[in-house]
Amino acid sequence: MKNRIVTAIDVGTTKICTIIAEVNPVGGVNVVGVGIGPSQGLHKGLVVNINDARESIRESIRKAEQASGYKVESAYVGVTGRHVASMNNRGVVAITRNDRLVRSDDLKRVMATAQNISVPNDRKLLHVIPRTYAVDGQSGVKNPVGMHGFRLDVETHIITAAATSVQNLVKCIRGLGIDIDDLVLEPIASSEAVLTEDEKQVGVILADIGGGTTDICIFKDGSIWHTAIIPVAGYQLTRDVAIGLGLPFDVAEEMKKRYGSVLPVYETKMESPSPICEDGHGVSYQDLCDIIRARVEEVLRLIMLEIPNSDYDSLVPAGLVLTGGSSNLAGMETLGRDILRIPVRVGNPDKVYGIVDSLHDPAYATGVGLLIWGAKHQPVKKSWLDNIGFFGRMRNLLKGFAGLFGSN
Repeated sequence: MKNRIVTAIDVGTTKICTIIAEVNPVGGVNVVGVGIGPSQGLHKGLVVNINDARESIRESIRKAEQASGYKVESAYVGVTGRHVASMNNRGVVAITRNDRLVRSDDLKRVMATAQNISVPNDRKLLHVIPRTYAVDGQSGVKNPVGMHGFRLDVETHIITAAATSVQNLVKCIRGLGIDIDDLVLEPIASSEAVLTEDEKQVGVILADIGGGTTDICIFKDGSIWHTAIIPVAGYQLTRDVAIGLGLPFDVAEEMKKRYGSVLPVYETKMESPSPICEDGHGVSYQDLCDIIRARVEEVLRLIMLEIPNSDYDSLVPAGLVLTGGSSNLAGMETLGRDILRIPVRVGNPDKVYGIVDSLHDPAYATGVGLLIWGAKHQPVKKSWLDNIGFFGRMRNLLKGFAGLFGSN
């Protein structure tokens, strides 16, 4: 068997990251091209200017194609934004064959009943993920195929997204002549890159603190338990620094990246450190760090508010795994442990090989995770995407012609 080519496009608020990889027959992911560029036309994970966003994506793809020598024809794409919502739902079917043996067709039937929920016209199903199965009341079954029983239950995690928000993103990518293999919620993608199977089993929170949103996933017993998107992240940190210290936004962003720390700054009045300077602007190191620390404390508390159960020790013994560009701030692990009183670590994506020097950074967890998702799953063509954009309409038109000629 030859290697399969998989492309991931992480359309972020501050950067666009396109990664092209070869996936070998046993699932190994070898990165052959990376294209990273600044993001235009997006705000808090949402497209606000289609033309600007499309050109940013085009430039990122061009760089990845140039590095790899491959042409991008289709891609796995990350989705985020406060419009995303999730719920858990159950499905049940009877096993009516004489041998009472659960087969893969029964899994499809029970999943279909679980996703048979009322979805408003302005929302679309993004994921229906099986969490756990039960056969004749025996719960905790991960794969019931081959088991005997009269009744099959499934508990699923269902994620929906605002149709218009997703359609705008899809239109940008389809407008470049690139098809979409699947749309993947970004924290689910990030979890593929930075969480271990042990953490998912015992219980863990993943928080991807990006530029525009903080994306949250909770895992328990090896499966997804809860997802949420908080519209507070790195952009708000920088804005607070810019307003609090009277700096241009770009200067505040550079100071945050270069000097920012969330650890307390201890100093005496006699020995105040000299001010830090960037582009002719000078500010107090203590003031900079105090502002960043206050906002990060708020983000950490917002993350924990997403957990319905206040007994963190029993629900998530593995604690909190931080990833995303903002988790690069010095002292994040220490501050997290001090405030939340649970284990905290920063997750770096390290499950791929090849030209990955630039990707060993929490900022690229979503992009690497999309690749790993693509390596594990076959492309899923969501039927409702077919109507979006010029390429979708052309596809439907050609199908119509085929149907006309085929009937004669």
